[in-house]
Amino acid sequence: MTGRERVLAMLEGRPPDRLPCMPITMMFAGDQAGVKYADYARDHRVLVEAQVRTAEEFDLDYVSAISDPAREAADYGAQLTWFEDQPPDLSEANSLLAEKSLLGKLPLLDAVKGGRTEDRIRGVELLRRRAGAEKLVEGWVEGPCAEAADLRGINRLMLDFTDDPGFVRELFDFVVDNAIAFARAQTEAGADIIGVGDAAASLAGPRIYEEFVWPAEKRLVDGIHAAGGRVRLHICGNTRFALAEMGRLGCEIVDLDYPVPVAEARAQMGPNQVLLGNINPVRILRNGTPDIVTQAIAQCHRDAGPRYIVGAGCEIPRDTPPENVQALAAYARHQA
Repeated sequence: MTGRERVLAMLEGRPPDRLPCMPITMMFAGDQAGVKYADYARDHRVLVEAQVRTAEEFDLDYVSAISDPAREAADYGAQLTWFEDQPPDLSEANSLLAEKSLLGKLPLLDAVKGGRTEDRIRGVELLRRRAGAEKLVEGWVEGPCAEAADLRGINRLMLDFTDDPGFVRELFDFVVDNAIAFARAQTEAGADIIGVGDAAASLAGPRIYEEFVWPAEKRLVDGIHAAGGRVRLHICGNTRFALAEMGRLGCEIVDLDYPVPVAEARAQMGPNQVLLGNINPVRILRNGTPDIVTQAIAQCHRDAGPRYIVGAGCEIPRDTPPENVQALAAYARHQA
C-alpha cells in the first residue's frame, strides 16, 4: 500500500498492510530541509519541499500544509510579529477584536486574495502534485475556540463566556462559517483530510466546552464533511474532561495530546474512533532514545487497539534526534 492508501484504509475500516504514521512536523521539517522557519510559514513552495523531503526521509504516510495558527487571523487583519526562524506571534495586547464592535467589519476569507490563506491553498495544490499519489495530503484550519482566542485574546475570550455569551456565539458563528469555506477550498485543491486545531478548547473546562465549544466544533466538522472533506481533530493540552464529547463530533481521526491517557480516550470514545498519538514529544521523543520511543509508542498502540495511527502528542520538536523519529516510523512499519 502507499501511505495514502494505508491511511484511507484505516479511516474506512479496512485492514491496512501496517499501521499508518502521521506525526506533526513543522519546525522539524523546516530544519530537515535547511530553511528558515519564516520562509517555511510564508512561502508554500518552501513548505512543500520540506514536507515532501521529511515524509520521504522518515517514511511518513502523509504531508501537511500546517505551519502556524495565524493564517486566518492575518487575513482578517491581525498584526503579526515575524521572526527569522520561529513561527509568527499574535500579541494579545494588540488583538484585532479588543473592541468587540469590530467583528461586523471583518472580511470574509474567500474575499481575501493573495493572503496567507491563499498561500495555504496553493500549498495544498502543490502537495497534491508533488506527493499526492503516494502520501495523504492534509490541509488545516483553526477551530472555533482557537481562532476566537487569536482574534479576541485568550483572556478576554475566557471572560466573554460569562460576561457576553451572545458575543461569543456570534464570534464562533463567524469563525466557523469562514473555516468551512477555507476547508472547502483546500479540499477542492486536493486535501484528503482537514486538520482542525482548537488548542484553546482545552482551557475552557467541561461546562463551557459543552455549552459553547462543542456545538461550534460540531458545526465545523459537519460543514467539512458536507464539503466532501475528512477531519483530523487536534486539541493541544489536557482534554480528559471532554473525551466523550470529542468522540461524538464524528471526526475521522482524534489526535490526542500527551496528557490524555490513550486507554481513557478509547474507553470514552468507543472501539471505532481512530485515535492518533500520543507519546510525550519532549520527554520521550526529543529527550529519549530509540528504545524508549519504541516502548512508549507500543504502549499507546496497546491502549488504543487496532483503530490507531502512530504519532506524537503534538508537534515533533525541531531538535529531536532523527534516529528517534526513525524509531517512531519503524514501529509503525513493523505492525502488520
